[in-house]
Amino acid sequence: MITYAEIRGDQRRCLALTGLIPSECELLLSAFQCAYGRRYPRHRTAAGQPRQRRFGGGRKPVLATAEQKLLFLLVYLKTYPLQTLLGELFELSQPGVNHWLRRLLPILRTALDKLGVLPQRDPHAFARAGSQPRLIIDGTERRRQRPKNPEKQAAHYSGGKKAHCDKNLVLVEAGSRRVGYLSRTYVGRTADKRMADQEGIVYPPGTVLYEDSGFQGYEPGVAQTCRTKKKAARPGVNGGGEVEQSAVGPHPGACGACLGRHQALPDRQTRQLHLISQKTR
Repeated sequence: MITYAEIRGDQRRCLALTGLIPSECELLLSAFQCAYGRRYPRHRTAAGQPRQRRFGGGRKPVLATAEQKLLFLLVYLKTYPLQTLLGELFELSQPGVNHWLRRLLPILRTALDKLGVLPQRDPHAFARAGSQPRLIIDGTERRRQRPKNPEKQAAHYSGGKKAHCDKNLVLVEAGSRRVGYLSRTYVGRTADKRMADQEGIVYPPGTVLYEDSGFQGYEPGVAQTCRTKKKAARPGVNGGGEVEQSAVGPHPGACGACLGRHQALPDRQTRQLHLISQKTR
């Protein structure tokens, strides 16, 4: 079984399994312990009833410590394996894995909220969130299992990814690349501009918004809108018939980079914990 004591001294292994380095795990662990203690105090059972005997009696759980509980969650969120496989790694049955995930995921969300790394979900409250004035807007796609219903198949199919997906709209701070806003989930065929129109996001005063060509015609109430431009390729370049994008401001792929890759940024701890919070939505 994988244990927290084994990987805490191995930064490379810890990063591969959890997506966090040991110091970041320790930062998250302290908040996780506090959140778990408030949700499940020792003098009460898991159902909230007063205990009839001392805490610790009876059969000993496999995930006995807060460290093992957090490691169990982080491995699941980083690798997203089948529950049967996760059970083999932590010596649990598949129903046991399902039970612990349902019990611990809300605790992790509370811990991330305490650390202040969860994105804003209310489009009308985003203007009061204190975000930086330079923002990047983009749509992100997450692959999903193909629905059996033909109508749902058509709705979730994304022509851009050539796969069945769910989509979300994200707003990223251009300086820190921190995700400041996360929309509700849409079906894969929904266009980026339609998502932005339906969200009705209220932006902070003086916002400079960077967007790609998928938001053509989206003109919110911001100080300035910068959109990527396409220029025709010279003969013999890029096959002669393709077009090449030139970015205005931040790189047009910055939203995807901050969600899917580790970057060397100043506020690395906040950013890495924020990446974990995206997977608990």
